[in-house]
Amino acid sequence: MTEDKFTIEAEDGKRIFVYRWLPAEKKKLKCIVQISHGMAEHAERYKGFAEYLNEKGIGVYANDHRGHGKTAGAIEDVGYFDDHSGWDLVVNDMFILTEKIKNENPGIPVFMFGHSMGSFLSRDYIARPESEVSGVILSGTAGDPGILGNVGIMIAKLSCRIKGAKKPDKLLDKLSFGSFNNGIKQPRTKFDWLSRDDKVVDKYIADDYCGGIFSSGFFLDLFQGIKKINKKDNIRNIPVELPVYFISGEKDPVGDNSKGVVKVMKSFTKAGVKDIEYKFYENGRHEMLNELNKDEVYSDIFNWIESKL
Repeated sequence: MTEDKFTIEAEDGKRIFVYRWLPAEKKKLKCIVQISHGMAEHAERYKGFAEYLNEKGIGVYANDHRGHGKTAGAIEDVGYFDDHSGWDLVVNDMFILTEKIKNENPGIPVFMFGHSMGSFLSRDYIARPESEVSGVILSGTAGDPGILGNVGIMIAKLSCRIKGAKKPDKLLDKLSFGSFNNGIKQPRTKFDWLSRDDKVVDKYIADDYCGGIFSSGFFLDLFQGIKKINKKDNIRNIPVELPVYFISGEKDPVGDNSKGVVKVMKSFTKAGVKDIEYKFYENGRHEMLNELNKDEVYSDIFNWIESKL
């Protein structure tokens, strides 16, 4: 494989950091997977997955979203999207990267892989008319929080006014993630809900760009984005022929132990989306790409992509 790192210029002039992992023999390239990573992590964590896909003839591009990783830059800048329309700016950044991918690899199909927050962003992405991906894989996604989502928006707005939008918000962090370890007997760390693999959890904790407490402004963007993607009118904009593959751990608290994922699938089906497949992994937690059975997960994703080419 070859690894390159570069930046792209966003519509507001911000530089977005990107990783590009390609097979050594580019002429055998089957397709590209564009990765949209989750909250409080960064794109470099997907290098192992990219290595596997490269061996199968699939290229990978992955950007660090605003407020994350090398796009954020300094640690103190992690956890905040932007002063205005942060959610939309992040989705727009994804489109700019897709355009670059297509320019660099003309005629090659592009698939989107979105994990957790990245799955929410990807669900907005595929509902926009300019979306031209050949399929989307939604990992660790979640259903409509309903009234709790509206309460979260109210608290985030109040917190932005009182504390300032860029201030880390411990209350919203606790309300969002505080219960995620509840289903685990004698958890070793507060991040055990991510994976059963202790090495993965320890590496996550040791990474300065992972697991931080995010800002009030970020939570407001996130909650409003989640509310948007769960609206019926937004879901109806998803192309009905678009192949969609849901993957989730059965014990993933983000997806309410897969019940929330089922709700999302039903909402897609009701909107007319025809090509939906899914795989729920027994005892799996939130990060299925980093679980004890990750080789099985990698293989399932590859087989699904192959079936859509």
